[in-house]
Amino acid sequence: MMILHHGWRSSASRRVRLCLEEKNLAYESHVVDMARLEHHSPEYLKINPNGVIPTLIHDGRPLHESGTICEYLDETYPDPPLRPESPYERALMRNWIRHIDGLIGNLIIFNWRHHLAKTASQWSDEELAEKLKNIPSKERQEAWLRAARKPYTEEERDAARAKLVQLLDRIEDALKPSGWLVGNAYSIADIAAVPFVKRIDEEIAPDQVTAKKHPRVTDWWNNIQARPAFTRAKIGPFLDS
Repeated sequence: MMILHHGWRSSASRRVRLCLEEKNLAYESHVVDMARLEHHSPEYLKINPNGVIPTLIHDGRPLHESGTICEYLDETYPDPPLRPESPYERALMRNWIRHIDGLIGNLIIFNWRHHLAKTASQWSDEELAEKLKNIPSKERQEAWLRAARKPYTEEERDAARAKLVQLLDRIEDALKPSGWLVGNAYSIADIAAVPFVKRIDEEIAPDQVTAKKHPRVTDWWNNIQARPAFTRAKIGPFLDS
């Protein structure tokens, strides 16, 4: 029995849903309403003391971190495989996951603008302080404080956009040998990049995911979106139409 606590727009949640669907694994979906701060509730913190999503519960035991969850699923349910066979290429896969995870702050700059920033700006100082108490990470407390009291500037968004375009440059180069990020097949490295490329293509820098600017990324992205698991994982628009 698997239960996935997740959010539809959460990048990390999208990775895990995609991995589950590639494996054709059944799971029970529990959507965590981040707008209502359910990920900071005492009930949720009992299963994930970091107060983030997703959390996968398998046979009553919780797992955190999307990259770790995806590897766990591939080890536990190895068919079809989502990791390269050789230790070296598996190491490269993990380096890709780590590199992409390191860019999450650049994505968050855009997230705040669309969702929680307006709500947070209306909180009184007392309300904000009370909500910050429930956030277990000091770094994330500072991010919430920043969003509530000093919204990101257009210059900061431009800088974040440039770093995300550099990710496309790096992916473009890596795809040259086989059309996949690592080795000769689709892997968790590709899954890790999917939510980022989705946001870049949809909203942040759509002029970059084109045959002219990044042809190999464009082909890779089209191939991934054509996979049945992509549809089943419901990786829809981040922004409401």
